[in-house]
Amino acid sequence: MYSGSIRKMTARASTPVEYALPIGDGSLSLNPLLGQRLRLEWTGEISCIHCSRSIKKSFNQGYCYPCFRRLARCDRCVVKPELCHFDQGTCREPDWGRSECLVPHTVYLANSSSLKVGITRGLDPTARWIDQGATQAMPIRIVPSRLDAGRVEVALKDFVADKTNWRRMLQGSPDPLDLASERDRLMQALESAQPKLALPGSAPGDSPVTTLHYPVIEYPSKVVSHNLDRDPVLEGTLQGIKGQYLILDREVINLRKYGGYSLSVVCPA
Repeated sequence: MYSGSIRKMTARASTPVEYALPIGDGSLSLNPLLGQRLRLEWTGEISCIHCSRSIKKSFNQGYCYPCFRRLARCDRCVVKPELCHFDQGTCREPDWGRSECLVPHTVYLANSSSLKVGITRGLDPTARWIDQGATQAMPIRIVPSRLDAGRVEVALKDFVADKTNWRRMLQGSPDPLDLASERDRLMQALESAQPKLALPGSAPGDSPVTTLHYPVIEYPSKVVSHNLDRDPVLEGTLQGIKGQYLILDREVINLRKYGGYSLSVVCPA
């Protein structure tokens, strides 16, 4: 049995992706448990993933309310980067903003439930692609800041989705796409619609498409999500792992949603 406060699953881009669950002071490797029975039980305790204080309710996937109100990483502009207000002098944590937002970001196309556009900090979006359950992805633009990335994403949202349909993502792998052709199509559509628009940053050249494979024995025909707040016990056979979800034989669970929850996990020796 493993027990303790959990964080979002870590992942390594191998074939298939290798997952582990940070729990307590340790880490539980999950791929070897495929096809075996698991029992997850919430003890009723939650601790803030930032300050570690004991709380009764978490906000924004693991924070206490004071941290949720105080931390820049919990601001609305993290979800909507086009609303970044650092240059207005109103960032909640200027030092954090300099290190996290005023650095190069990657705008990318991914095939998760279908084609989508997204952004992430840095020049290696692989971890972000895995979190979203993408089976194919490629960078399409490198920009100098999070605000710039948000502006590019907003410009492209008229022509392509910016969100993953998580239910569809958990029901199987989407049909493969020619991402280079999709990139060219989107850029041509954007140029036709806004011929005077100058996008920030630059294209990353002839970027290769990354293909990702996930450890899944069987996808569910119907996706039923388990809520630990309503039922603290989840038990079943582990059929797969994709994105931040465990896929059991009857239900799925988004472990990232329960950051800071104290769980006991019972699995075979």
